[in-house]
Amino acid sequence: MDNQDINEESINNQEENTIQNETASGENVTATPTAEELLAEEKDRYIRLYAEFENYKKRTAKEKMEFFQYANQDMMVSMLGVLDDFERALKEIAKNGNTSDLQGVELIYQKFKNRLTEKGLKPMEVKAGDNFSVDFHEAITQIPAPSEDLKGKIVDVIETGYTLGDKVIRFAKVVIGN
Repeated sequence: MDNQDINEESINNQEENTIQNETASGENVTATPTAEELLAEEKDRYIRLYAEFENYKKRTAKEKMEFFQYANQDMMVSMLGVLDDFERALKEIAKNGNTSDLQGVELIYQKFKNRLTEKGLKPMEVKAGDNFSVDFHEAITQIPAPSEDLKGKIVDVIETGYTLGDKVIRFAKVVIGN
């Protein structure tokens, strides 16, 4: 009988503890937040909203700058053909033409090139012997390398590449040695 009394007493204690815990947790759930807690919550929401708005302002300002920087990209790409034609004409006039014609065409070429440079156009500096990079170069063909040190490197530059700001708008067309 002693064991049964102990078991019943243990069960009764557990039930009382459970009831007390339920009432205590019920009081915690129904308790209203204090004014300081509400103020802290609203302050946190305000700070997050302010930070989000600041990020929005920075992002739109950056997008606006990029838009203005690259707005004339299509015009620049279309002018590259004219620039190439000027370079070809200068080579031909230098071979066969008269020096006054060469000076006149060269003057126009320099003026045109300077205007494009003012707008952010920059030619890529590529020469034979440089390492090939797919980020800046376009391989037109591969030829047997004239020497061992030119294997996998640029052997000849066919067409000059250009950048507008930091963005490549025309890749340099090159010949690679293998």
